[in-house]
Amino acid sequence: MAKTRVLIIDDSALVRSLLTEIINREPDLQVIGAAPDPLVAREMIRALNPDVLTLDVEMPKMDGLDFLERLMRLRPMPVVMVSTLTERGAEVTLRALELGAVDFVGKPRLGIAAGLGALGQDICEKIRVASRARMRRHVNTVATVAGPADKAKPSAFSRLSTEKLIVVGASTGGTEAIREVLQQLPADSPAILITQHMPAGFTRSFAARLDGLCRITVSEAVDGERVLPGHAYIAPGDRHMRLAKSGANYQIALDGGPPVNRHRPSVEVLFKSVAALAGPNALGVMLTGMGGDGARAMLEMKQAGSFNIAQDEATCIVFGMPREAIACGGVDAVLPLNRIAAQLLERLAECGTAHRV
Repeated sequence: MAKTRVLIIDDSALVRSLLTEIINREPDLQVIGAAPDPLVAREMIRALNPDVLTLDVEMPKMDGLDFLERLMRLRPMPVVMVSTLTERGAEVTLRALELGAVDFVGKPRLGIAAGLGALGQDICEKIRVASRARMRRHVNTVATVAGPADKAKPSAFSRLSTEKLIVVGASTGGTEAIREVLQQLPADSPAILITQHMPAGFTRSFAARLDGLCRITVSEAVDGERVLPGHAYIAPGDRHMRLAKSGANYQIALDGGPPVNRHRPSVEVLFKSVAALAGPNALGVMLTGMGGDGARAMLEMKQAGSFNIAQDEATCIVFGMPREAIACGGVDAVLPLNRIAAQLLERLAECGTAHRV
């Protein structure tokens, strides 16, 4: 079997050495070069034609983001970002995902050798996933930023929105997929609960970024808060999120229990709670991601009366999670990413018509 050929780009000789050692231990992966900056990397890409790049965000001579933007415009290839676990690192990483990076690994600020060693399995798995990712030539689009007036615009769903609920699960490639769906939804759409596989420290920046781009209000979820229409809640990066009830009101419950399907937060945990409490009032969405987290629970949602959508293979970065949900029988519609929001609104409009009859 041919090995996945990896080029490491990092200004730290220590990090280059550590990553080379970690990756070369795997029988199916091989480091074919290591560059100290993007200018050297550019020549090595031409000469070596790697399958996957690992790319540090902050480097001399050319910023990692500038390099990534040029690469995705001229020669799209799978990139796994290596980012510092800081608020600034989180914001830069989200921009990198927007530019076309497949995934990222958090680099510890202290104890780099031990920290990267502990992340070895995760790093190698992300490289494997990236090598199979569906790449597209990146066109630099400027997202429309919604102002306060946009957030206040009414739509047709005000009366329905307190009982209806939209839940979303995603992993690899999900940050941009979630953005595309949320940007198309009106300010008073039903509440949206989102579990995106992402480490602690990144989800708050992710929520803040979405809040600036969407008509709905987006925030990182808080334990015990009431679930309100016109709001989207992102599961924090190290906590499971469940739907709970207090009287007639939906609430959010967070916990630090053990990982489910190797993930915390887990889509399975969210979807199971929604199947139990929301039933036919729920609309489920499974977006791009590796693995099968949430697939069985999506079937439970369907059996409880929900309507479920999966993103189609052609528009997924990685088709794993939607494929598993479809295979389980938990999906009612398979749609390209740009049609998912419209289908949600159509279903809500049909519910409104049914209420008026």
